[in-house]
Amino acid sequence: MCFRKGSRSTQATRFKVELLSVEKVWGTAPHSAFGDVIRFGDRWWCTFREAKTHWESIGAVRVITSSDAKNWDSAALLSEPEIDLRDPKLSITPDGRLMLLMGGCVLAPDGTYLTRSPRVMFSIDGHNWTQSRRLLSEDHWLWRATWHDGIAYSLSKLGEGSEPRRGFLYSSNDALEWDWITEFKVDGVSETTLRIMPDGEMIALIRPGYVGSSTYPYTKWSYFQLADQMIGGPNFIRLPDGRLLAGARRYSVDGADMALAWMTKDSYEWVFKLPSGGDCSYPGFVWYNDLLWVTYYSSHEGKAQIYLATVDVG
Repeated sequence: MCFRKGSRSTQATRFKVELLSVEKVWGTAPHSAFGDVIRFGDRWWCTFREAKTHWESIGAVRVITSSDAKNWDSAALLSEPEIDLRDPKLSITPDGRLMLLMGGCVLAPDGTYLTRSPRVMFSIDGHNWTQSRRLLSEDHWLWRATWHDGIAYSLSKLGEGSEPRRGFLYSSNDALEWDWITEFKVDGVSETTLRIMPDGEMIALIRPGYVGSSTYPYTKWSYFQLADQMIGGPNFIRLPDGRLLAGARRYSVDGADMALAWMTKDSYEWVFKLPSGGDCSYPGFVWYNDLLWVTYYSSHEGKAQIYLATVDVG
């Protein structure tokens, strides 16, 4: 394991990022947040948690769908008795099913956190879902799965409160049984998005502020620490030309917002703020019709709601 220092990127001055549109797509619950988006079966599918509050309340997972990304209908509302389902993330399995990976938290009567374990569900049509299946052991949280050559990869964040947070990389060929690969030894390791590049290199964007990289079999990692920056709900996408565009909650003295950034293995540079503020972030990305489509949540209009933006990336 090693840590790298990167030179400052100049991508922000060389490439255009222009907001074309942004619309609120859902917000019926007191708090709608922590979502994702995907294209499946020639339709749009978006998922997120609905609850009374950001934390300290029992949440359910809503799945909505649209043929045109303008008119949205509810496809499913998934819940589990006395379990707070949160941070649902979408992917498509090698056999063509839609998959939801999420955390299932157990809360005390006063809303304080007790324990958790990951959950997974599958669907062939986006409307009808299998019963949730618990994964790994208590206190794990497989946050987002990325499929590559028939194998799913995910980082589980383990440990809460004052205990040291740890992160373990896992793989699976069915998203039910997971095999340990290695540990991410960075301070405060938490929510992590993994992507595999065309040459097989794995890149990780890690909360609270690291970019990791490793070659197969992904047991030895090097890390670049974001200078004076902290991020929340991180995600990134590889564009058709090979550039990496990230999105996350950006913290500042003025609060927080949902912002995009150019990134490499050795750099991370904020480039664009989406309409947002307060309780916000957790973007989902889709590249479609030569545009970047971004779902995220934000409370800048009074309560946490789900938004969809289209971005022209030049």
